[in-house]
Order: sequence, then structure tokens, then C-alpha cells
Amino acid sequence: MVNRVAGLAVTTFLAEQIKKLKIAVIGDVMLDRYFHGEVKRISPEAPVPVTKINRIKSVLGGATNVAANLAHLECQVFMGGVTGDDDNRVLLERLMADAGIDYSGLVKSERRKTITKLRVLGGNQQMLRLDFEETGDLYPEEIVALRQWLAGLLDDGLDGIIVSDYAKGVCSDDFCQWVINEGHAYNIPVLIDPKGADWTKYSGCDFITPNLKEMCEAAGCQKDNEDAAVVGKGRAAKDKYYIKNVVVTRSERGMSLINDHEVLHSPATAIEVFDVSGAGDTVAATLLAGAAGKLPLKDAIYMANRAAGIVVAKVGTYPVHRDELLKDLLTEERKQGRGYRTLSWQEIASLAATWKACGEKIVFTNGCFDILHVGHVTYLEKARNLGKHLIVGLNTDASVRRLKGETRPLVHELDRARVLAALACVDAVVLFDQDTPTELIEKIRPDILVKGGDYKPEEVAGREYAGEVRIIEFEDGYSTTGVVEKIAKMVKEGKL
Repeated sequence: MVNRVAGLAVTTFLAEQIKKLKIAVIGDVMLDRYFHGEVKRISPEAPVPVTKINRIKSVLGGATNVAANLAHLECQVFMGGVTGDDDNRVLLERLMADAGIDYSGLVKSERRKTITKLRVLGGNQQMLRLDFEETGDLYPEEIVALRQWLAGLLDDGLDGIIVSDYAKGVCSDDFCQWVINEGHAYNIPVLIDPKGADWTKYSGCDFITPNLKEMCEAAGCQKDNEDAAVVGKGRAAKDKYYIKNVVVTRSERGMSLINDHEVLHSPATAIEVFDVSGAGDTVAATLLAGAAGKLPLKDAIYMANRAAGIVVAKVGTYPVHRDELLKDLLTEERKQGRGYRTLSWQEIASLAATWKACGEKIVFTNGCFDILHVGHVTYLEKARNLGKHLIVGLNTDASVRRLKGETRPLVHELDRARVLAALACVDAVVLFDQDTPTELIEKIRPDILVKGGDYKPEEVAGREYAGEVRIIEFEDGYSTTGVVEKIAKMVKEGKL
């Protein structure tokens, strides 16, 4: 069993090392389009719901969703595949450019259309899906172009390759074997996200990441999600196809890794599951990033499992972001009593942008919080109830001394941060050394800026960078100064 927290290596890797990785993704490129609307009546023409569309969203799908996950993890990503020469290709290019993906490996075919999946949703319920695609083997000149592109990347230096197979034509038997052999020649890991029952074309790969259904199809047996059955199927596939690591995603049972040396089971982490589409892409991207970054396998599996837990809680195809994954891992470490560190300004700004992109309201407050007491907790709970996420800006020890004198703070800044972060109502803690949090608020740009006491909104520092300012009264009878004075009195009277 993989521990609920694999270790500080994961958070250190995400915080410091992942940005250095160069990873190529090759496979079936797709565009996912979502038509969001509401349903209030049945059509008089046929017994079908009438959906009034109020929003259209286009996102990277198929192999490009793997690339999007890597890009949002802040790896350097190179995308290879084949598209049509059409409007959807133009849209894909724009989306990849926005994500920071190098798409120089996307071959433009005059004889194909860009694969597009269109989904109609009423509320959060998918009502209809339309697929626009042409499948079939690539033309010789397309294969040559892809090989030349990857060969150039390998010569320049890559850390890993992902082959994302959706059985649309790019991942032929010969091409997959060529990619695997090239990866081995350059001593870098090759991960396959498979399709179909025959895995011969994936023989010799370093990682393969089937879901339970795909694993059972390859094994030619009934679906069985018990540990022993999954391990047996994984071992059989590993031996038959000379695969180093078989990683099976098992929905509510989490993930399992099977190789020659160990079997690891990592429990599912999602509390709520809204949409599993794209979760396999997230696992492939995060796992390969960990392996390419030389993380221990148990840590890479744990990180991939946490990432999958984040994306299944979202509606639609959604790539995991480095900062929200880092925050999730830090939160879990905190729960388990492991090492703790605050987020950097860059990390908290990126995390806030991610939350905003998901339509989630951000609340910010700040303070010294020296000797945390019930008044603080009540105040923070009230602040958190104003939105989805509460970020606390915490004065460093130096800034506390400037504000309150040389005898304060009584508690070190990291210890104060650690206690604050343990509160269920606090989503993130970030230190600031300035006399006011204005510069930090400018970075975060919260929806709601909260201040305690008898301030007037126009007096609150940083208000110009927040959507609105709210004043919350402190609880009567509670203050750090009062606690300190009471302790000093008891010491003076010999009661302590």
C-alpha cells in the first residue's frame, strides 16, 4: 500500500524541479467542444429536450489534453500528431499557444479533418455527444514528418515521451515500436496510454497506463476490480509484452502499479466525482513527469493519484495545474503531520488564477496571528464563509517586530503558518515582509478582501486590487495582547 503521503520529495519536485523537464507527446490529436445550456421544455417536434445554449467552451482533447496537463504542470512540452487543414486546426493552435505548448510536431494533412468531439450539456449533465473524425493509417509522408520531428527533439535533449493512443491512426504498430526503441536508445522513459486488446505494438515500453476496462480487454477476461485479480492481469501483461511497469487506474479503488520488484496500491483520493473524462490523460502526464524527474515510483504514483482526484472533481476535460496539485499535496502532508512550508508569492498567484478560471470565489485576509486563539478562529471562519477559498497573508517575524515591538512575535513565523494552515477554513498561507499586504494583494487580486475591527472599507490597504472589501468585527474578550498580559500577571504573582 502506498502511504497517504509519500514524502517531501514530491512537493520539492513540484516546487523546484518539474519546470526543467522536456517531454514529447505523440498521438491522436483532438478538439473537445462543450455547449453549455439549460433545459426547460421538451421539443414539440420530437420527444427530446430543448437546450438553450448560453456558453461555448473549447479545450484540448485526446493526446493534446495530455500535453495540456504537462504544460499546466509547467513542464516544457512538445506535441506531435496529425490534424486537418481547417478551422478546428486553427482553434487547436490558439489553445496550445495559450497553454505554452510547442506544436511544431503537428503535421497538417490535406486529406484529413481535425478530430472534434462536441458535447451538449444541460446544467452539468451531458445530454449528447457528436464525433467528427476520419480514422485510418497515416500516409507515408506524414509518418516521415513525425519521425523527423521526434528525432530532432531527441538530439536536442528530451526527458521523456508519452504515446497517447486513441486508435485514430497515428499510433500504428511500426510507429509505436520505433518510438519505444528511440526512447531506449536515448535512455529516456516511454509511457503508453493504450487502446485495444492487443498490446503487441507497445512491447518493451517503460510504462503502460490502462484503466480497468482496458486492462481486462487486454487480458481477455471479465472485469474484476479486486486487488489480486488486477495484480494477476498486470503481471501477465508485463511478462507477455515485456513491459517494465503496468499502472492500472481503477476508479473508486485508486491505482495499482505492478513491476518485477513490487506491487503498489494507491487508494482513490477524490471526495466528489463529477466527470472522469480526461483523468487517464492526467495520470499519464503526471506519472511520466515524476518518472522523468527521477522520483521514486511510489512518489510518482502517489502524485499521479492525487492529480487524478483533482480533475475528476471538475466538469469536463480539465488539465491539472501545478500549483493546485502542490497545494493539495501540502494539505495532505499537513493532515498527516509531515513537513510544512508556505507557498511562494508566485505559487499563490498562480493558484489564485487557477481558482478564478474555475469560477471559484477567493477571499483574502491578513494578520500576525501570534498565539492563535478562538477569536482568530471565529474571524477566519466568518471570512471563509464569504467565498470558496480563503488565503491568509501572514506577517513575517521581522514585520511583526516593526508593528508590535521587539518582544513580538512570541511564535516563529513558520510555526504560526503551520497552525493557521491546519485550520479547515484556511486554504493557503503565504508570508509577506512588508508593513502592509498591498503588494501581495496585487498579486492575488482576491474577489473579497476581509479586514477585522473597526476599519472603514476606504481605509483598508490593498483595496484597489480586490473586488470588494468586507469588515468583520472581532470577537469581544479575545486578543493576543490580553493572553500575553494574563500570562505575565500570573508569572509575576508566582502562579506560573
